[in-house]
Amino acid sequence: MTRMNRFLSFGIGLAAAAAAVHAQGNAINDNAPFKLYGVVRDGADLHPFTNVASIPAGADLSSIRFAGVKTVNVATKRVSDGRNCEESQEPGGSMYCPSVKDLSPMPAYQITYSYNGPAMPSDEYGSTHFAFSVYLHPEQLDPAIREAISARHLNPADAAGHFKLTTYREPVARVVIDKQNSTFCDGAFMDGLWSHTDTKCEDKIVYKTVAEQSSYISVKIDPVVFVSSR
Repeated sequence: MTRMNRFLSFGIGLAAAAAAVHAQGNAINDNAPFKLYGVVRDGADLHPFTNVASIPAGADLSSIRFAGVKTVNVATKRVSDGRNCEESQEPGGSMYCPSVKDLSPMPAYQITYSYNGPAMPSDEYGSTHFAFSVYLHPEQLDPAIREAISARHLNPADAAGHFKLTTYREPVARVVIDKQNSTFCDGAFMDGLWSHTDTKCEDKIVYKTVAEQSSYISVKIDPVVFVSSR
C-alpha cells in the first residue's frame, strides 16, 4: 500500500463514520417519551422544530410517500445527572454512563414520510424501506387542519394535500489532498509502521478545498397554509 492509498483509506473511513452518524440522527424512535436529537452538552437547549430532513443521495425520490401526521411532545432541553454504570449496576456497561433526561416538553406536529433507498451496510436484513419525520410548531398549521387532526377526521390522502414537499441537493466544501502539488516518498510497512525507502526523503502534502455534491438530499416539508412561524 502506498502512502497516498493510506491517506485515501483513512478519508474513506471518516466519511463512512460520518454517514453512519448522520443516518442515526434521522432515525425515528416512536417508543421514546420525547424525541432525541443527538449529543449535546449538559443543560443545553435542543432545537427539535425543523421542516427539513436529510436522506441519502441514492434514495428513490419518486418513492417518497406521505405516511402520517400526529401530535407529539418534543423535548427542548437535555440534562445529565452524571451517574456512572457502577452506581446503576448495569452489566457490561462502559466506564462512564451518564443518565440523560429530556426536559421542557413542547407540543409539536410530527409529519412522517416513507421512501425507498439503498440498504445500510450495518443492516443484516438489507431493508430498503425507510422513513423520516419533521416537527412543526402547532401554530404553523391552519386551525382547521389542527382540529381535524385532533379529531382524527383527516384520511391520509386529505392530510397529504396539506403539505408541500420539495427536494434539493446543495454543494458542500471538502478538503482533499492536492495530488498535483503534493509529493510522496516511496516506502513500505515494516512491523506495522510506514518506513521510507530513502530515510532522507520527506513527504510534502498540500491540501485544497473543492466543491462537490452532498451525499445527502434535503427534503423540505411546508404546510400549504402558514398561520405564523417562529
